[in-house]
Amino acid sequence: MLRINLLPIRQLKKRAKAKNQIAVFCVVFLCFVGILCFISLIQIHKIKSIESSITELTKEQQRLAPEIAAVDKLKKDKEELERKISIIHQLKAESSLTVHVLDQVANVVDNNRMWLTSLSQQGNSLSLTGIALDNQTVADFMEKLKKSSFIQGVDLTSSSLRKISDRNLKEFSLTCAVAEPKQTQDPAITNGK
Repeated sequence: MLRINLLPIRQLKKRAKAKNQIAVFCVVFLCFVGILCFISLIQIHKIKSIESSITELTKEQQRLAPEIAAVDKLKKDKEELERKISIIHQLKAESSLTVHVLDQVANVVDNNRMWLTSLSQQGNSLSLTGIALDNQTVADFMEKLKKSSFIQGVDLTSSSLRKISDRNLKEFSLTCAVAEPKQTQDPAITNGK
């Protein structure tokens, strides 16, 4: 006996299942599109908010531009004044140092046994040339210079015999380093006032 099922139940079930799957897919797709639309609306709102903030800040910047330029000019003027003040303090310190060095040298020169022919100071370097009666006078002069608080590192660069008025005298050249002693520095100079 042969049975024939005239109703396509399996096909109907497959079609119903496919319709349900399509419906679920459409609902999920519509939810996804809805979420994307919501996110895009939020982003558009943020973009508009940021653009309005940029516009306000640009207007504020344009309004403050002259004041900003004035502040920048004042900063440049202040830097220039500080540079000039620094140069003035440096010149004061160097001139004060030169006066002290000249005083120290003048105090240690033995006028009866030697005389200086030149004295040159460039920055922290001092060069002395002179003529003495003998080597001992030059050595004593160097030792006295070494005891000075403003003169450091006294070096004999040359010493030669020179005949002056039928007498054999010692011609010498010295180099020294000069610096302001730490304990006698002027506080106004060191503090930059």
